[in-house]
Amino acid sequence: MNTGSDEPGEVAVVPDKAETGEGPAGDGLGSRAPEFVKQRRALHLSWQVGVFVIGLAVVVAGIIMLPLPGPGWVVIFGGMAIWATEFVWAQLVLRWTKRKVTEAAQKALDPKVRRRNITLTVIGLVIIGVLAGIYLWRFGVVAPWRIKDQ
Repeated sequence: MNTGSDEPGEVAVVPDKAETGEGPAGDGLGSRAPEFVKQRRALHLSWQVGVFVIGLAVVVAGIIMLPLPGPGWVVIFGGMAIWATEFVWAQLVLRWTKRKVTEAAQKALDPKVRRRNITLTVIGLVIIGVLAGIYLWRFGVVAPWRIKDQ
């Protein structure tokens, strides 16, 4: 921002790194609202309220979908992504989540972990098969529509 004067003793003000979106690693945190919205305080506040309400609706829908059929976690992260277009805290939460998911994916691809997971899956399937076999040996297979009233 220029002071508008070339006289000696006048100092030009350099914008903060936070204002330009050039944080420690050029992280680009901050509002992604259009410039004409950012220029007017009331409009920007209305924009933020709208983004928050829409994001909240999506997150609540995702929470409702957790026990019900539907992609609950995907919808919750979609709501967080909506919030991240306007709020730094949501951007930081999404970055942390992405980092943790990447770490978990790399850990899951480790050959030792994969062997352990495959072994545990096979053991679990064998146990389920044995239990199903015991049940069928004990009670047999009877179609539900052929059950006689007792």
